[in-house]
Amino acid sequence: MKPLLALICSLVTTAALAQTPAGAWKTVDDSTGKEKAVIRITEANGVLTGKIEKLLDPAKQDSKCDECTDDRKGKPVLGLTIMRNVKKGETYWEGGDILDAANGKVYRVRLSLSADNRKLDVRGYFGNPLFGRTQTWTRME
Repeated sequence: MKPLLALICSLVTTAALAQTPAGAWKTVDDSTGKEKAVIRITEANGVLTGKIEKLLDPAKQDSKCDECTDDRKGKPVLGLTIMRNVKKGETYWEGGDILDAANGKVYRVRLSLSADNRKLDVRGYFGNPLFGRTQTWTRME
């Protein structure tokens, strides 16, 4: 019985440790409620990066980040890196920033993964995390 219990504990621990925001996520437009884009989050050396992999509005396929004020200014939105330098903290993935390509604003970011690994709360904020907004992204794979 002890080996079975040890195996179950090991599988639960492994599953909990395997939870990561890495993967493809579908976003929804805050104002219209329509599906907007697919964001691909990758992890390298414990750092997360997110890029716009697909725009779901056919009319926006050639759009550029004209409102951006940093190195992303004028770059195509499709393929644009919108999340950078996010690392695992004790409770959240945080410490990096996220770009709102619609208005060019860059916010600090905090990510919170649901227990079932299917939803990702993405909180963009200035200064204190209490002052910001949260979007819930849905895992695609």
